[in-house]
Amino acid sequence: MNTAVKDSETPLRRGLVVVSIMLATIIQALDTTIANVALPHMQGSMSATQDQMSWVLTSYIVTAAIMIPPTAAIASRIGHRRLFIISVTGFTIASMLCGLATSLSQIIFFRLLQGAFGAALVPLSQTMMLNMYPKEKHGSAMTIWGVGIMLGPILGPTLGGYLTEYYSWRWVFFINLPIGLLALAGMIIFMQESEKEQPRKFDFLGFILLSLAIAALQLMLDRGESQNWFSSPEIVIEATLAVIFLYMFLVQMYTVDHPFLEPGLFKDRNFVIGLVFLFYVGILLLATMALMPPFLQNLMGYPVLMVGYLLAPRGVGTMIGLILTGRLVSKLDLRLLILFGQFLIIISLWEMSTFTTEVSSGAIIWTGLIQGVGIGFIIVPLNLAAFATLDPKLRTEGTSIANLIRNIGSSIGISVLITMLARGTQANHAILAENITPFRAAFFQPSLPLHWEWHFESGIIALNAEVTRQAATIAYLNDFYLLMIVTIVASPLVFLLDKGKDPKTVEVDEAADMIVD
Repeated sequence: MNTAVKDSETPLRRGLVVVSIMLATIIQALDTTIANVALPHMQGSMSATQDQMSWVLTSYIVTAAIMIPPTAAIASRIGHRRLFIISVTGFTIASMLCGLATSLSQIIFFRLLQGAFGAALVPLSQTMMLNMYPKEKHGSAMTIWGVGIMLGPILGPTLGGYLTEYYSWRWVFFINLPIGLLALAGMIIFMQESEKEQPRKFDFLGFILLSLAIAALQLMLDRGESQNWFSSPEIVIEATLAVIFLYMFLVQMYTVDHPFLEPGLFKDRNFVIGLVFLFYVGILLLATMALMPPFLQNLMGYPVLMVGYLLAPRGVGTMIGLILTGRLVSKLDLRLLILFGQFLIIISLWEMSTFTTEVSSGAIIWTGLIQGVGIGFIIVPLNLAAFATLDPKLRTEGTSIANLIRNIGSSIGISVLITMLARGTQANHAILAENITPFRAAFFQPSLPLHWEWHFESGIIALNAEVTRQAATIAYLNDFYLLMIVTIVASPLVFLLDKGKDPKTVEVDEAADMIVD
């Protein structure tokens, strides 16, 4: 946003714009997880198979990933405000259509529209927050933005479970209407248009090549487990196409005069290291959220709403971490804050790797809380460091790529961990079953459950179910341990970031003060 616009804004007007931007960010982030818990209900309503229902998630993810990169090019032509309004309007309408859908083909099509319109919301919100405030307040700006980004995925399973349980699966989409209308009204009334950038010639071929590479990669990741990965010709073809199209895109980017992505983005060391970290953050953010709900529901027997309550402290911890870092970025080296956040995450994941099916709810709550604080300590300093030295003219393009990399990290992380979970469960079951024989002394103990009686088929079935349960538990713990190792390996990368300015020369106000002041 240009200086004239900044100077003409009153604190109240600016605060209302921030609220509108955050509402738009929350509904987009919310839809990455809110529909997951409603899938079984949607499946029954539409008489579809589980494989067919997976396209409700895949269609949204793939389209959103494809439409994130052109955000900067579109914004440079029509302006940030206009693109924001179009995106929020389209996303809200598509959400309503999803809720009104009467067939599987309809909801998949409307989810495609939802992903296409919602793709620009997160990178635009980050750009607008950085543009609206001077550099000395970027720490607070990223704190508020981080709250919006984190609230969606954290609230999604809880809110989705509540709406599905007490109303209908359609309300996981209808909930976007009031929030979208509030955001839209705030933008139309209070948001001023930013100064349009000099539009570059649009590299249509580059866009197509990158889109095809992303689509092939996402399809491979989403369908890999169900198709038994590279033993399936489909997955081999998708992986090959992803590599070929990505290679062709890179050749196009570095050989044409007006590439789709500015190569100068990747000459900024802080930005490149920031992208590597964001890939790791993407793995951490959604992979844990993908593992914990089935662990608590399927192995520990918690109902859906209780699972949401047990996972909520992770969000509370993230809010605490974000608020603390919003104050500390002006006083401490950003790299130290990131390292401290990773240290907390390592502690929580180590504890989670020792869980059993008898773990107390208190242990689940405190590990989630500690992990949330650690994530909060990473988000703000990482975004500040990544964009600290980037040319402001490349900011919108940079935020688009950053969010794309984070999403790809989430997709790859979830795919790898779910595959390890399935294969680990099978391997563990085989190992445990080898030791289950009627000749072991343990099976002659009077304390042995009666329903494990070997002489009856029901007893064998019950015993096999318990072996499967324990095998799955070990597989979950191995996944948590792997996430801990990934965090440890990623930690030294922080030293490749520039230290930046002396923090004593920068004054950062509280995030809450920034909204009303």
